[in-house]
Amino acid sequence: MTSTFDLLLKGGTVFTPNGPAECDVAVSDGRIAALGSFEPRSAREVHDLKGLTVLPGVIDSQVHFREPGLEHKEDLESGTRAAVLGGVTALFEMPNTNPSTLTAEALNDKLARAEGRAWTDFAFYMGSAEENADKLAELEMLQGCSGVKVFMGSSTGSLLVEDDDSLRRVLASGRRRVAVHAEDEARLRERLSVIEEGSGSEMHPVWRDVETAVRATKRLLALSRETGRRVHVLHITTGEEVALLAEQKELVTCEVTPQHLTLSAPECYERLGALAQMNPPIRDAEHREALWEGVRQGVFDVLGSDHAPHTREEKEGTYPRIPSGMPGVQTLLPLMLDHVNAGRLTLQRLVDMTSAGPQRIFAIAGKGRIARGYDADFTVVDMDRVETIESKWLASKCGWSPFEGMKVKGWPVMTIIRGETVMQDGELLKQPCGQAIRFQETIPPRPSE
Repeated sequence: MTSTFDLLLKGGTVFTPNGPAECDVAVSDGRIAALGSFEPRSAREVHDLKGLTVLPGVIDSQVHFREPGLEHKEDLESGTRAAVLGGVTALFEMPNTNPSTLTAEALNDKLARAEGRAWTDFAFYMGSAEENADKLAELEMLQGCSGVKVFMGSSTGSLLVEDDDSLRRVLASGRRRVAVHAEDEARLRERLSVIEEGSGSEMHPVWRDVETAVRATKRLLALSRETGRRVHVLHITTGEEVALLAEQKELVTCEVTPQHLTLSAPECYERLGALAQMNPPIRDAEHREALWEGVRQGVFDVLGSDHAPHTREEKEGTYPRIPSGMPGVQTLLPLMLDHVNAGRLTLQRLVDMTSAGPQRIFAIAGKGRIARGYDADFTVVDMDRVETIESKWLASKCGWSPFEGMKVKGWPVMTIIRGETVMQDGELLKQPCGQAIRFQETIPPRPSE
């Protein structure tokens, strides 16, 4: 008998657009061919997933993989390897590399570097700066570009768009959704005096205070309305911002990270020191609870890891000259599955923020749901498996995680990308097969037949 399908996922609980279903998923030519009940002999390869849960492939829409220029912290191979071990199938990488991603040449260089080395599917943000602000409408339409990224607060090189006139220019150039790091640079400069030489990272949320975030987000929302440009506000940390964003959903979407939902000040700084330092900072438990309320109320559209690795040596410097950021792409899903098991959110809500949400707001073509015709991207998880996050499991070059030693319930056991089983039971299979993500807004028209 000739096999009808390339791959068959049998016996799992499958999270379809209709909700969880006990059904099989058939795959042909890298895409989902059918949902239903099928004989094992109908496929060349069969995975028996009884007792396991099949999610749409997890999409992490904010990672920093440091290549080119900072490969001692991370590179595209190691970062995507960490991602697939954690159940992530696709991701968007940020432009603050060296050189910054500001031109078509820089974007194409990253795409070429990812070819044959990336374990996941990938796209790259185009950075915004004074020198390319008027070219962004053209640059954002390049293949493999996930859109434009704006840093309103401290960043590297010329990737800083701190005043309203410059931000207005950026928002007026183009039409795709713009991702924004919203911290007010002027206030950061004003408040630098609160830090004394030799003070520790516990001062980070004091310096980069609530008003620093709120002021920038208010400015961004006003300019989004003025220009009519869709914006996406990254890594929200304050209850005040949750309330503001809930009133602006016509044009504005927003992200929350697992770190800000899991850690809280002052405990994390006392225990982890500079390893807990990131921008915007981890805040107190009251703000963390406000973020969870934003999850429950549906305010947050996506969950991103903001994977931003630095070496331990770099983290052992003198504050405030210690670099901010922590790894997170590999731990995103285990942390959130643990939160699901603890009753803080449903698995359906997690799917919304890690697959359907990114697909919806960034107009990703053919990904984000388990439905006929979509890419065969699956994240298979064991909701009952208890594991401890250990350094030997971590693949990031930086070699550490703020969550080492944490026991979690719920674990990724298989990562399938376009029908290729890339990770199974913690083992990498085959070779890197990542491809550039396609976007509905940039798909070129087919020539007429």
